Amino acid sequence: MADVELASGSAGKRHGGTKSKKNSTRVDMTPMCDVAFLLIFFFMITTTLQRQKTMKLYLPHDVKNQEEQNKVKESQALTIIMAKDNNLYYYYGIGQDAAKDPANNVIQTTYALKGGIGDVIANKWKSVIQSSGGQDSMVVIIKPTKESTYENVVGILDDMNIYEVKKYALVPASDNDVKMVNDKRAAAGLPPLTNSDQPSGSGPAQSNATK
Repeated sequence: MADVELASGSAGKRHGGTKSKKNSTRVDMTPMCDVAFLLIFFFMITTTLQRQKTMKLYLPHDVKNQEEQNKVKESQALTIIMAKDNNLYYYYGIGQDAAKDPANNVIQTTYALKGGIGDVIANKWKSVIQSSGGQDSMVVIIKPTKESTYENVVGILDDMNIYEVKKYALVPASDNDVKMVNDKRAAAGLPPLTNSDQPSGSGPAQSNATK
């Protein structure tokens, strides 16, 4: 609020007339200070501080039998093998059943989410959920070969995040895996793959986000 104060002193005569009174103003800052402190108090109470960013880790379940600790059930696993020229192969399980008849059990697909590996992951997840009584126990094993690219590896890892796969591992393609894929390629009239335990242009393969 602004107060008007009169200047001190009596009026005198000037040039035979009455001298006008001088007015002065003073701004009262008390209400403004009250509002400022109320606003500060309001924002201190209502503002949420920045939360600490953390990464969620999925840890393994405790088991009594140590031999069963790291075993992956054949019915819960999906193995993906990345070959050259953006070719992608997969089979259900960890290789025991696929090795019996690679030409039929090893399936070729694409990196597409619709009509490709995306549908394969989604269908396998539904199958595992139904067979395990609602438990999300699916495991995806990703196996790049020498002739796969770094872009392919990143694309598959992105698919794991898109479909919220909690348990997956990135491991080298074994000799048996390459042999099964070559049998499949031979049946389709394609040249064989070169066996290696690392994708081209990348470092050593490591296990990622396994549970």
